[in-house]
Amino acid sequence: MSAVSVIPHSRPTLGPEDRRAVSTALTSSQLAQGPYVAEFEARLAGLTGVAGAVATSSGTAALHLALVALGIGPGDDVILPSYVCAGPLHAIQHAGATPLLVDCDPHTYNLDPIHVKRTLTRRTKAILAPHLFGLPADLAALLSLGVPIIEDCAQALGATYQGRPVGGIGTLGICSFYATKVITTGEGGMLLSRDADLLHRARDLRDYDERRTLRTRFNYKLTDFQAALGLSQLQKLPDFLAKRRALAARYHRRLQDLPLIMPFVPEDRDHIFYRYVVRATGGLKSILTRLAQTGVTARRPIFRPLHRYLNLTGFPGTEEVWRTALSLPIYPTLGNDIVRVIRAVRAIFSGQAGDRSRQRIASKR
Repeated sequence: MSAVSVIPHSRPTLGPEDRRAVSTALTSSQLAQGPYVAEFEARLAGLTGVAGAVATSSGTAALHLALVALGIGPGDDVILPSYVCAGPLHAIQHAGATPLLVDCDPHTYNLDPIHVKRTLTRRTKAILAPHLFGLPADLAALLSLGVPIIEDCAQALGATYQGRPVGGIGTLGICSFYATKVITTGEGGMLLSRDADLLHRARDLRDYDERRTLRTRFNYKLTDFQAALGLSQLQKLPDFLAKRRALAARYHRRLQDLPLIMPFVPEDRDHIFYRYVVRATGGLKSILTRLAQTGVTARRPIFRPLHRYLNLTGFPGTEEVWRTALSLPIYPTLGNDIVRVIRAVRAIFSGQAGDRSRQRIASKR
C-alpha cells in the first residue's frame, strides 16, 4: 500500500523566473547590498505609498531598527498583542524597552483597541500592530490614541485598510520575506516610512562600516541576490494574492455549513489570506492529529501566546482563540490539493452537531 502524500501547511512559491533572477545577480561582481537592493526598496516604497524603504536581513531586524530609529529604549513601554509569534517580543527586548501585552479581538485575531487604550501608560512610546494572517488591524482606532504606530505587515503585504495599502498608514511599517511569507527572499525584511528623518536614522543604523562617529550600529543588510529574488517575486504579487483569495473563497463555500467559526472580514478592509484560520471546538490536538492521518498538515496559527511565555494572566480573547484556532493550508501552489483538505475537514466535522445560528452570529460580530 502506497504512503499518503503530505500536503504541507505552507510552501514557498518559486518558479524558473525566480531562479533566473538570482542567477543573473550572482554573475555580477556585487553580492552584498547594491543596486538590486536599492531597486527592491524603491518598488516596495511605491507599492505601499511611502517616502522610502530600508531593506534588512530579516523582519525582526526591521522591527528592531524601527524601534531604535524612534529612539525607544530602556524606560520606554511598547504595546503589542499576546497573540503573535515571539519575534516582536524579541525585538522589543533587544531595544531594551518594556513590552506591554494586550488581548486580541477574537473575531479578527488582531489587537483589541479597547484593551490597548486601557494599557497605555505615560511611558508608552509605540504600539506594534500586526496585521495578523493577512487581515489589517483596526488602524483608525489605534491612530486615534495619539501614539506612534508600527505596522507589522509580515503577513499582509498587499492588503488594504480603508482603501490604503498597509505599511504606509502608521508611523513606520515593517515587512518580512521569510521563506513562507507572501513573497520571499529566503530571509529578509523591510522597514517603511513616510518620514525622511526616520528613514535616514534607520539607514544609518543598518550598517556600521566607514562611519565618522562610533555609535551602536548593526549589520542588518540584505544581499543583492536576495533582493533580485524579491524583485522577481514582487512582479508576481498580484497573481499570488488572486490565488490566495480564490482558495479562501473555495474554503468558505465548502466549509461554511460546518460547526466552525469562519474568517471575519470587516467592511473597511480586505484580507489577503496569508493564513486561512477557522475556529473549532472539540479538542484541537485531536483534530490536528486526524487531519495529519489523511496527509493534511494543519497548525495552530500561533504556536504559543506571549502571555504564556511570560506567565501572565488576564487575556480571555487570546486564550479562547489559542484553544480553538485552526490554520488550514493556503498558498498559491496549493491548487486542487484543496479538494483533499476540504474532504478531510468535512469528514471530521460533518457529523458533529452544532448550533450554526449561534456561530453565524459570533462570526459576524
